[in-house]
Amino acid sequence: MKVLVTEPINEKGIDLLKEHGLEIVNGTGIERDTVVREAQGCVGILTRNAHIDGPMMDECGDLRVISMHGVGVDCLDVKAATERGIQITNAAKSNQEAVAEYTIGLILMLAKHAVDYNNGLKQYDMSVRNTTGQEVSGKTLGIIGMGNIGTQVAKIAAAGLNMKVIGYSRHIVGTQTASFGFLSGDMKQVISSADYLTLHVPGTASTHHMIGAEQLSWMKPTAYLINTARGTVVDESALIRALQEKRIAGAALDVFEGNLPKPDNPLLTMPNVIVTPHTAAFTVEALERMAYQAALGIVEVVENKPISFPVNHLHDTFEDGKAVKEVMDYFRYEFNIQ
Repeated sequence: MKVLVTEPINEKGIDLLKEHGLEIVNGTGIERDTVVREAQGCVGILTRNAHIDGPMMDECGDLRVISMHGVGVDCLDVKAATERGIQITNAAKSNQEAVAEYTIGLILMLAKHAVDYNNGLKQYDMSVRNTTGQEVSGKTLGIIGMGNIGTQVAKIAAAGLNMKVIGYSRHIVGTQTASFGFLSGDMKQVISSADYLTLHVPGTASTHHMIGAEQLSWMKPTAYLINTARGTVVDESALIRALQEKRIAGAALDVFEGNLPKPDNPLLTMPNVIVTPHTAAFTVEALERMAYQAALGIVEVVENKPISFPVNHLHDTFEDGKAVKEVMDYFRYEFNIQ
């Protein structure tokens, strides 16, 4: 059986596929026609960035599983895959440490004006010493999205930095105590109380522009926004206006609408914004886990084993090489499937 790997991945993933007798097809690109052509005869596709929709799946008649090298699956049509009995898997537990640490790093860089000091000294502008940072101890960290990464950020901030932490979860009512601080079902309460607001939700229809002009208006003028989740979660035009009008203090962004920003994006030249090119999860350790967990999903499907990291929850029984088409209730809710 053949598996298309659309882009290079760590050898740990390749080795696992080979150990289980799978033949690797090394992809040459992620364009639609290229993926469809190279996926012919393949039971699985392992991808990092390829956009795969229903019609593409229809053209790949042997396809049983698509596995994402990472956590977010917004480039895959999960609903279409489910309707066709195609299992979607990901590397759900691969990057939480990496992204959480990166998020904390961005918070500290904003608080300490580290980029300003670095740039100023390299230009031998000693006036940069007149810029003063702040301590994060005792400050309030608001977290939107309390999954694996959001929870890890909360633990580090509370236990390691002595920050007050309040996390937003739409699954609770009112306010509840947690080991790291508090959980709230009121997004406005979380946003308005935060000195630093960090986002950790997936890029889905229900989270598109979750942070828009109204939500930004709830932020303190001294507060900072950090986004290491997905660019589509923030209305970028509204954020640019808020920053230009100094209605918030600044931002640190690892993601942008349209994935990477265009060269003329105002965010790239704002002095109160730190930008990085979607690299929060790029550590040696996380990339090894991503490759291994993504490959594991393919192995589990072709060997009819329970799926460790399923995205669409199909039955674990198979008929004629296709997963039985049944979606769990919570999956329908998360992806707005009627």
